[in-house]
Amino acid sequence: MWEAYKKGYKAWLRLEKSLQDNSVEAYLHDVEKLTQYLQISNNLKTPSEIELNELQSFVKWVGELGMSASSQARIISGIRGFYKYCLIEQISKTDPSTLLEAPKTRRKLPDTLSFEEIENLIGQLDQSTPDGGRNKAILETMYSCGLRVSEVINLQISSLYLDVGFIRVIGKGDKERLVPIGRAAIKYIKIYKEDIRVHQPIQPGYEDYIFLNQRGKPLSRVMIFYIIKKNALKAGITKNISPHTFRHSFATHLVEGGADLRAVQEMLGHESITTTEIYTHLDRDFLRNTLQQFHPAFRK
Repeated sequence: MWEAYKKGYKAWLRLEKSLQDNSVEAYLHDVEKLTQYLQISNNLKTPSEIELNELQSFVKWVGELGMSASSQARIISGIRGFYKYCLIEQISKTDPSTLLEAPKTRRKLPDTLSFEEIENLIGQLDQSTPDGGRNKAILETMYSCGLRVSEVINLQISSLYLDVGFIRVIGKGDKERLVPIGRAAIKYIKIYKEDIRVHQPIQPGYEDYIFLNQRGKPLSRVMIFYIIKKNALKAGITKNISPHTFRHSFATHLVEGGADLRAVQEMLGHESITTTEIYTHLDRDFLRNTLQQFHPAFRK
């Protein structure tokens, strides 16, 4: 019975929606899951007879199979697409999938480094070399200010207000923000600028870029990635980290320390507070672990 509906749906997806074969197969796979469930449940209803509570039971069954929330959400989207077809083709007069709720997909929390791990990683740099001195200034600045990799490679000398402890950052959408910079980062920027950078050639047009490669041009994103990966390996850190890990760690350590979320949002340059709120999840885990470790009631 359902085979005829699926065959018609397949033709509709190809002809009316002009979808590629792999997309068509994905949609059909979602409907196939529903028909499998109906067969297992000994439910012989047609699409027009299926009700919301039966679709809800189907979603629960899919979840019990061990599928992730994102996979469940995709299947529900496929079922909605099928019922859209049923309405257009007058196979069904109502759409029971309209009120079908997808499970909330929890954002995957990024790997973070502890303060000790960051200190250990930065400590692997050989500061006796010009590159080592520059890289020390870069990593200290990234952690101190929570910068995106694009922001650190494009940082300008004219944007450094080190005497008052701030830097001006050009973020996404060319939006400017002022970010406080810590004493350690200020110290190593000055060392790099005054003792290393002055001795290297600078290509025309790049005079205002603070961090330069040996050819006198700004560093690439890949180079920053390589610097971090190389020294993480030396430090024995096995986490999956990238330049963004420094930014995540900066925000996480602030929130764990009790910083106001709005202040963290401002420093990170997030458009929406909801983007910053990912760190409250990390903070809750931290709080829970702290309670379990130190609170008598949690040790019973």
